[in-house]
Amino acid sequence: MKTERRLTVQHWFHLVLAFMAILILAGGALGAHLLNRTAEIHQQLIDRTMPARAEALRMQTALVDQETGVRGFGITEDPQFLAPYTEGRQLQQRSADRMRTLLADRPSLLADVEAIQEAADTWRTEHAEPALEAAREGGPPDTAATERGRQSFEQLRELVNQQNTRLDQARADGMAELAKARDLRNMVFLAVAVALLAALVLIAVLLRVIVSRPLRELRKASRRIADGDFSHRIEPSGPADLRELAADVEAMREGMVKALDSAEGKRALLAQQTADLDAQAVELRRSNAELEQFAYVASHDLQEPLRKVASFCQLLEKRYGDKLDERGVQYVNFAVDGAKRMQVLINDLLTFSRVGRLDDARQEVAQDRALDKALRNLSTAVEESDVQIERPDELPEVTGDPTLLIMLWQNLIGNAIKFRAPERPPVVRISCTEVEEAGAAAWQFCVEDNGIGIPEEFAEKVFVVFQRLHSREAYSGTGIGLALCRKIVEHHQGRIWVDSGQSPGTRICFTLPALPAQDDAPLPAPEGATA
Repeated sequence: MKTERRLTVQHWFHLVLAFMAILILAGGALGAHLLNRTAEIHQQLIDRTMPARAEALRMQTALVDQETGVRGFGITEDPQFLAPYTEGRQLQQRSADRMRTLLADRPSLLADVEAIQEAADTWRTEHAEPALEAAREGGPPDTAATERGRQSFEQLRELVNQQNTRLDQARADGMAELAKARDLRNMVFLAVAVALLAALVLIAVLLRVIVSRPLRELRKASRRIADGDFSHRIEPSGPADLRELAADVEAMREGMVKALDSAEGKRALLAQQTADLDAQAVELRRSNAELEQFAYVASHDLQEPLRKVASFCQLLEKRYGDKLDERGVQYVNFAVDGAKRMQVLINDLLTFSRVGRLDDARQEVAQDRALDKALRNLSTAVEESDVQIERPDELPEVTGDPTLLIMLWQNLIGNAIKFRAPERPPVVRISCTEVEEAGAAAWQFCVEDNGIGIPEEFAEKVFVVFQRLHSREAYSGTGIGLALCRKIVEHHQGRIWVDSGQSPGTRICFTLPALPAQDDAPLPAPEGATA
């Protein structure tokens, strides 16, 4: 399909500007030509025609002076009358030479000068010179010769009059041509001015017709769509670029309509998902309530039979111990130990399940105080193991649950003491550094010992509930301590891991978010302080 080619707004303005440029150039060239022509005509009049007219008058005066001198000398025979004749001939010759120069480009006027010069030479040769010669000889005047000389001079005068008439006509023609050239020049300049004004009017009309009107229609349609009438279609109009703009806006409208349709579908889906989430939340609250009930039962009803089993087994051993053989006593001890371990296991499970769920007290906690409280709880183990505790002089404050943070320190330091190496004195080092965690400021705490260590392949397994690396005969416990630590740290938006690069011993690090407005400088490298 052949696409209709349309001019853009820029093309329209280029055409108008090109027309104006051509008009200005043409008018300027024609005006310059007319100005030059006017100057030439004016120069011809001032520098040639008018001076030639003045020289013609001088030539006429010189001829009259010559005729007067000849006639006066013939009457008086006074040599003084020969001066005008002689000077007149010189003046005539100078005027003739000047006129030949001035009228070099005017052959017709130059012919008059030559005719006058020839007639003057004839008059002087045939009449003036013979009359002067006769007067010098003293003879009587020849009336017939004088009459012939007069008639010859009258013919010369007639030629002079003709020359004056033609020079006057040349002057008049020059003035008329000069006036005509000036009028034509003024008309050209006026036409250029009118054409420029018309071009400006054309630009204004083009702006209104091909720019303002399509833009106004596009603005009205856009406002209609912005007011909510998304089904209104935008019809392209005007030059090519404005049509493309309207087409782009129309494409945007269609995209908005599709997006709105999609959003409606997504909103319905979101409403359904919200309803499902609400239902799940109700179910979760119900499940949490049942879990609370189970926790109550586990902490009371389940432990009561275990206490009875342990008590009656102990009574059985006390009353009938002398009647039981060694194997029977061992069986009784197994039952008591199992009941006690079941009680510890139930208590640990309850503690694990309650992290972050009950009594979540959020406040600023000084880690120095939390660590001091944990060490007081572990005072018996610290004294019995004679462990050396190295800690920083100052620990930062974080936001969290004081009880859970004390439990975190107690479990980590307790594990470091429990899994000490028998061949060397136990040492536990605590460090703290400021780090960046997920683009935010955080504190990284590390508990490092010189104990038996954790193999690298078990670095993740130790954080799983009930996962033990040693038998109960070797090390007591339920295997829930590090799992509880992970749950506490993650509840405080941190993370915990085993630094497998530590040898000998174990190095466990965890992070906790720093306070929102942290003004304290980073802590220096920890200096050990024995506890």
